[in-house]
Amino acid sequence: MPIIDGIVRFKKEDFERDKEFFQGLKEGQKPHTFYVGCSDSRVVPNLITKTLPGELFVVRNIANVVPPADRNEGTLKCTASILEYAVKYLEVKNIVICGHSNCGGLKALFYPKEKLEKLPMVNRWLDLIKDLKEKVDDIEDIALREWEIEQLNVVRQIENLLTYDFVKERFESGELKIYGWYYIIESGEVYNYNLEIKEFELINGEEF
Repeated sequence: MPIIDGIVRFKKEDFERDKEFFQGLKEGQKPHTFYVGCSDSRVVPNLITKTLPGELFVVRNIANVVPPADRNEGTLKCTASILEYAVKYLEVKNIVICGHSNCGGLKALFYPKEKLEKLPMVNRWLDLIKDLKEKVDDIEDIALREWEIEQLNVVRQIENLLTYDFVKERFESGELKIYGWYYIIESGEVYNYNLEIKEFELINGEEF
């Protein structure tokens, strides 16, 4: 079984090579960034950011959603509680919302009603972003429609983050930075949402 083989190789190769580093992690974590990403198996946070264990505090869910503060009831409280822990206890310096191309969660917004009825929990989760569909309904080109809604969703989640007072206060004081990323699977490019000009810009190392 590949993942079992992977465990054995990790212990024999990676862990033994960097044993001192891994042993140091036992003292606790101090991540610099809270990463909110999609559960999609093709998008691996530590891989695309070249970060080590202990640097990212990660939550992943369908379509990289942050429930707004007034809708974090029931099962939706999970993401909100992790956000609170990251900001108020771990005191992360950055929050990254990372969306991506070919997002199945956002594609599901356009499924026939009958198909989503077979996925009641997924359907309830998608209720948080269903209104985004209206913003792209007039786009006939499917590829362009996907591109637009995937980026709109990143912006929406930034807005949702700021509905939490403990996030907004730290953001406005400069203690916390918020980034909205759009990762293109087939090219490896990542675009960042510029909050001032309200546009996505390619991250190339020059402006950050």
